[in-house]
Amino acid sequence: MNLPTSTSSIKENDNRRAVNVILGISAVVVAFLFWFIYGRGTSVYDEAAPAWAVNLPAINASLNALSATFVVAGLIFIKRGLKKQHAVMMITATVSSSAFLVTYLIYHYFAHSTPFTGEGWIRPVYFFILISHILLSVMVVPLIGMSLFFATVRRFLSHKKVAKWTYPVWLYVSVTGILVYALLNAYND
Repeated sequence: MNLPTSTSSIKENDNRRAVNVILGISAVVVAFLFWFIYGRGTSVYDEAAPAWAVNLPAINASLNALSATFVVAGLIFIKRGLKKQHAVMMITATVSSSAFLVTYLIYHYFAHSTPFTGEGWIRPVYFFILISHILLSVMVVPLIGMSLFFATVRRFLSHKKVAKWTYPVWLYVSVTGILVYALLNAYND
């Protein structure tokens, strides 16, 4: 058995172990989400979702807008050296993203996915936005987890390295979530 020879080796092993745990948890979360949304079959209501559930996509878009706002505010605060304000914004962004996920799952419990009925040039634009949104939303789960972990354990160098990737992906996923909602509303009957 090889024992680490220095404090930096111990930290590196701890970081690697933590990243592996975060990646494992993220894989389980993403697999569950895909099963829940695409693989479990029909919704609870085959005819129509309850009236209150029909309004959840608008709430989801609003939560995405809040997440994007808090992420940008967090970046502005850290660039100005305001670490406490940065932490508050990032925690708030995480809470709003988590609330989005909960309401998104509730919506999909009651309702099927909404097909896009737009035609012409907007169709490939919509699907590019949707597919890139889905792919990057898979990536953002472990990125947020790692960013939060490294900040929580005060490993700010590792936090900064991960956060430089987390920020644009998280912002893109939040903004494209709003765009998907807006395009569905604008082009579906």
